[in-house]
Amino acid sequence: MSRNVEKFDGWIRSRFADFNTELEELYFAQKDRANVESVGDELKKAIYEEGRKFVVALRDEGNTDEGFDRAFDVLGDLGLWLAALRRHELTNPAKEEKSPFFEASALGMHIGASIGVAPRFATSHLSTHNAAINGQPKAFTWLKDEKLFLDYNTRGIFAYKRAADALMRIVPMGVSHPVAHTLFQDALNALGDVARWNEVLFSELDIDRFFFSVRPYYKPYRVGRHEYRGANAGDFSGINEIDLLTGLCQANDPYYSQILVDKMLFMRPEDQASLRDCMRRRNFLDIFLEYAPAAKGERWFQENAAMFVKVVEAHGKTAQQHHDMLVSRFIEKPSVALDQGKLAQVTASGPPLPVLLRSLEILRDLRAAAPRNDIHTRHDDLERLKSVLA
Repeated sequence: MSRNVEKFDGWIRSRFADFNTELEELYFAQKDRANVESVGDELKKAIYEEGRKFVVALRDEGNTDEGFDRAFDVLGDLGLWLAALRRHELTNPAKEEKSPFFEASALGMHIGASIGVAPRFATSHLSTHNAAINGQPKAFTWLKDEKLFLDYNTRGIFAYKRAADALMRIVPMGVSHPVAHTLFQDALNALGDVARWNEVLFSELDIDRFFFSVRPYYKPYRVGRHEYRGANAGDFSGINEIDLLTGLCQANDPYYSQILVDKMLFMRPEDQASLRDCMRRRNFLDIFLEYAPAAKGERWFQENAAMFVKVVEAHGKTAQQHHDMLVSRFIEKPSVALDQGKLAQVTASGPPLPVLLRSLEILRDLRAAAPRNDIHTRHDDLERLKSVLA
């Protein structure tokens, strides 16, 4: 690790979080908690000026060729700083044609292009690849609700990854293999953990603290002239591998394929490769339906297909949880009180909230195989499979 990298990372893990925490307390103490204008201006100035010194030094240092992981980590530190500047309204893509932070843009685009990822912070920077020092991972603030969100969101991501890994291991063996039943069971157990972590967030996360003090760091911002959407908790391949392998979602569906295209560069390269590999595989629902006429009386079919159906239902349950419990409770309902100007920039993905909610409803219903007349889901196909199970 170069000295410049070490100093910037140390600052992100200390004074940066101190400044943000102090600003969040000032914002939260106001009657209008969404207002950040003319509040804590000296603290904002300190975040910008102190951070810029590190960024300029790293930009001048250039590519130190210390490997992907080190470059990715530097990109995360840079992205956290830019996200904080966006959160505190020192930049706003709606008012700019290009980023006002040209040194940061140059550094971000250099790193992003060289390692094949979007030139901003991604979910993995604060979850699966967030190295802890003395028990403390990186975060924007010291707020307990941010820690709760990051800790349990990370647990959920790893549980989804375990489920996807179990399902991918079935592919070369085939769904009729005796061990496929065990792997479906492993995926089911992992999805049960996802549901459990969702319930912890639902019951313990403070709604106002999340909405006003945590989520604003996930807004879109510009790097150079391009506006990049905010980091999303779904920016890893595991959840999409489950979608595709079960057959609940299909890569040739224009709606779903757009999701895959939009998120590809927000994932680490190994996730991108895994997702591309998964996109060329046949899905298990089609395979079981193909086997059904001749094999429905076989013991392997009854056992393995029944366990597969449980996996499909568990995946649908977590999707319904996420939308009906978490999105509704922590985003949709708190947004009601915002004025129109602030409401327009609530979502991390960019589009207005009503548009985002409609899109998330479609994704929920695809994963839940819900009966709908306006979009194609696998509801009827899943019912056909269930009908041949004892």
